[in-house]
Amino acid sequence: MEYFVTAWQRSFDYIGRSTRPEYWWFYLANLIVAVVLAVLSGVTDLFAKLFNLYAIASVVPTLSLTVRRLRDSGKPWPWIFIGLIPFIGGIWLIILLCQPSVSLPAI
Repeated sequence: MEYFVTAWQRSFDYIGRSTRPEYWWFYLANLIVAVVLAVLSGVTDLFAKLFNLYAIASVVPTLSLTVRRLRDSGKPWPWIFIGLIPFIGGIWLIILLCQPSVSLPAI
C-alpha cells in the first residue's frame, strides 16, 4: 500500500528513479482497484463514473512511474514509446521494466 500512495504523491515527478518493487506493487494495487470498480460499475451508474474517473486519473502516476522505472533500469525515457510497436513492443517494454536497477556511477 505504501508504494501505491507514494506513486500518487510523486505523480508529477519525472526526475529520479523507481525500483522494481515500487513499480510492480503499484501496478498490482492499481489493477485491483480498477477491477473492483469495473465489477461494481455493473451495480450502479455511480461506480461506472468512478471507474472512468479513476482510469483517466491513473494515467499520470502510471506514466511518471514508468519513466522513473525505465531510468532506474538504465534506459532513457523515450524507451517508453517502444510499447507502441504492434505485438512485440508491449512485451519488450515489460522486459525493460523487469530489468534490475543500474547503479549510478560514483561522483
